[in-house]
Amino acid sequence: MGLFDRLRGKDHPRVAFIGIDGVPFTLLSEHPDEFPNFAALADEGSAGDIDSIVPPESSACWPALTTGVNPGETGVYGFQDREVGSYDTYVPMGRDVQATRVWDRVTDAGRKATVMNVPVTFPPQRNVQRMVSGFLSPGVDKAAYPDDFRDALSEMNYKIDVNAKLGHDDDKTAFMEDARKTLDRRYEAFERYIDQDDWDLFFGVFMTTDRVNHFLFKDYERDEQNKDAFMEFYRTVDDYLGRIRDALPEDVTLIVASDHGFTSLDYEVHCNTWLEENGWLSYEDDDHDSLSDIDEDSKAYSLIPGRFFINLEGREPRGSVPQSEYEDVRDELKAELEALEGPDGNKVADRVVIKEDAFRGDHDDIAPDLVVIPNHGFDLKSGFKGHDDVFGVGPRNGMHSFDNATLYVDDPGAVIEDADLYDIAPTILDLMDVEYSRTDLDGASLIQQ
Repeated sequence: MGLFDRLRGKDHPRVAFIGIDGVPFTLLSEHPDEFPNFAALADEGSAGDIDSIVPPESSACWPALTTGVNPGETGVYGFQDREVGSYDTYVPMGRDVQATRVWDRVTDAGRKATVMNVPVTFPPQRNVQRMVSGFLSPGVDKAAYPDDFRDALSEMNYKIDVNAKLGHDDDKTAFMEDARKTLDRRYEAFERYIDQDDWDLFFGVFMTTDRVNHFLFKDYERDEQNKDAFMEFYRTVDDYLGRIRDALPEDVTLIVASDHGFTSLDYEVHCNTWLEENGWLSYEDDDHDSLSDIDEDSKAYSLIPGRFFINLEGREPRGSVPQSEYEDVRDELKAELEALEGPDGNKVADRVVIKEDAFRGDHDDIAPDLVVIPNHGFDLKSGFKGHDDVFGVGPRNGMHSFDNATLYVDDPGAVIEDADLYDIAPTILDLMDVEYSRTDLDGASLIQQ
């Protein structure tokens, strides 16, 4: 942005949104001395914890956050979705998002948007002045538009994502070095284009926070060996947030938010193994590794995270449960899931949500029949290769949570009480004076009129 724009401002208000994927609000709010820039943003604006969505998984959360509507409208329910009338599955990408993104509303209003590293946006859209897609993109060479932007990012050694496989090592040194490089390159790119572009909406996401949380969150929460490395990483996040805030012109409102919370992981729960052991799921042969291998005697199956489907006659290709028995069978499965306990005697499910209470819209035909929102400590897995035990331990020690997502708005007029992810898009539009129909969105603006 040029000096003249900084001094004069524009004729309409602008917003800079910075996403911090998977950062729980209490991590920031309980350490004001460690994270002074977040503390200042809370003191001078508004801040609070918000709820995520059902299910609290990044592939579903970011489409919901950026559209203001639920998965029944976006058409994206998780990292893996199933085809209508089939057992085939696919990984949803940007073109699978069926609802209108907040930056599309901005550009339709004649404004300009710069969009960087938002998950589930590949391939990059061409109706914004520039975009580099985030999580699930194959690489910068295909994920950035226009071409000169792609070339500039390549010269900067920009990284779309951290190498998560490094997090599987017992020694987290190489993983944290890679995470820091990814974070540094992201900040450098944000800093350049916040300053350079003539934008009305800047929308950028730090994804590396989620990656670090998956492999070090228990170290932080329970004072284990990698806590210092974890806190040092977040001090850098805080520093970068402060620099971004200082660089923004006065007519820009800064919003910082996460898509879900985080907590320590004690047990992985292999849901399809549990279904198999309890007579709900069976396979055509012993050599099974996908949903398409289930047989016609199966009554239910699961996809991550914690989504359960009745094998319904007429909906699934080999459906075994008649429509007349659907509600009774679903109620039975719901009751068994609610009763499931872990090795520590604690309930796995905080609650079990039926589809009608979570999803509505034109794309609810692939919605799960039940979604388990787990209690902290139980991470729900749904592979089809089979596991010897329902409960296990993997390389990760942190997991997503529905509660304790983060929202900061650099405006003391924002009221962050009983808010959730759906409220962010209408808040952005309200701050920017971009008109929208309130009935089109599931959320509501948090700005007091």
